Amino acid sequence: MKLVRGQPFEVIPVIDLQRGAVVRAHLGLRPTYAPIVTPLARTSTPFDVAAGFLRIHPFQTIYIADLDRIERRGSNAECIDELTRAFPALSFWVDAGIRDASEAHAFLARHERAHLVLGSESLGSLSWLKDFTLSERVALSLDYRGDKLLGPGGIWDLPELWPARVIVMTLAQVGSNLGPDFSRIAKVKRHMPGKSIYAAGGVRGAFDLMRLKKAGLSGVLIASALHDGRLTGADLAGSREGEIKLKGPQPL
Repeated sequence: MKLVRGQPFEVIPVIDLQRGAVVRAHLGLRPTYAPIVTPLARTSTPFDVAAGFLRIHPFQTIYIADLDRIERRGSNAECIDELTRAFPALSFWVDAGIRDASEAHAFLARHERAHLVLGSESLGSLSWLKDFTLSERVALSLDYRGDKLLGPGGIWDLPELWPARVIVMTLAQVGSNLGPDFSRIAKVKRHMPGKSIYAAGGVRGAFDLMRLKKAGLSGVLIASALHDGRLTGADLAGSREGEIKLKGPQPL
């Protein structure tokens, strides 16, 4: 067994919501998503899946993607309200497809205990981002599809508008078991070294967590590796203290 010691590294499980159910995300192909079947939960309801995550590990944060809101075809706001009431000790990061300042303020007012993730793919413009740069309840997700950074033009050239927490979301890696996009993550970190960077998409197991931590990231968003048992409670036992356990053969 090998340990990596240092600053805490946060592992954040992901709940993707469509029509009130948790769905299995794969490669960012949202029309193909179906309600999740997982050994962690009896049903695909958000409550059951969140409770299943907590049986693996005492996570501090859960990430929610309201896919209906992101796609502008509805909302899962009531499900999010129910989760925050059911799990008062948890912090929730939520991408609700926010497009402008008025939507952002409305979200923060309604969900007083949630943190707002601004997905770049949903942003209508950049001018209003400066209002949220210093907010402790706001993070930015840089959403990539292929080599393209989704969102309004110029977002890459204005990192001073980015809040302190930045997620590097590679949609084509989500649910792929292909490994994180390490080169893109490194590029973002070099571009704005003062930010807390979180990876999203493709994590295979504890070895990838170790590499991301060694690269200086603050954390990672994960779903499939937890549902498939490639990351276990034993793997995650030391993550809150900055240790990540490795076992078995590791990918090259």
